[in-house]
Amino acid sequence: MKREHMRIVGSVMLIVFFLVAGRISAAEATKKQSPQVARGKYLVTIMACNDCHTPLKMGPKGPEPGMTRMLSGHPQEMKLPPPPAPAGPWIWSGTGTLTAFAGPWGISYAINLTPDQNTGIGIWTEELFIKALRTGKHFGTSRDIQPPMPWPWYGKASEADLKAIYAYLRSIPPIKNLVPDYEPPKAATP
Repeated sequence: MKREHMRIVGSVMLIVFFLVAGRISAAEATKKQSPQVARGKYLVTIMACNDCHTPLKMGPKGPEPGMTRMLSGHPQEMKLPPPPAPAGPWIWSGTGTLTAFAGPWGISYAINLTPDQNTGIGIWTEELFIKALRTGKHFGTSRDIQPPMPWPWYGKASEADLKAIYAYLRSIPPIKNLVPDYEPPKAATP
């Protein structure tokens, strides 16, 4: 009887230990998300970064963000046919994933914003990230950032907000996804 009692007490103590440890771990994880990262997450959310940089998938109520690929850009495995020609007032088109766009500027693809070192922004410094959004130049010095990326508006964010966005993007899981390069418009044939 005493042995059975000890086993029950031991089991209860073990359960209590795991419950308390779980609560402490959750509290620690919450504490570890700095106010800057939390602010960045908020800004990425309200600035609709997921609208283009997270591929849409078909859900029960229609298209919805595929959050397992959060902010990973245009899916590398999605090979596209040539875009439709612009007609009438419709001068641009986009894919169903909302990650690739075609128009007078050529074809642009939403980049991988995850911290993957090879396919995302993992090698970007904070300075490079802010410079790209302020100048509208890829890597802050290279080719123009193409539509529909609203960099002229995002570039007006405060230095603190852009640093918070960068800090949040560095905190999310890296996703290996090599987005196709921008394709300039085809030269018109005479």
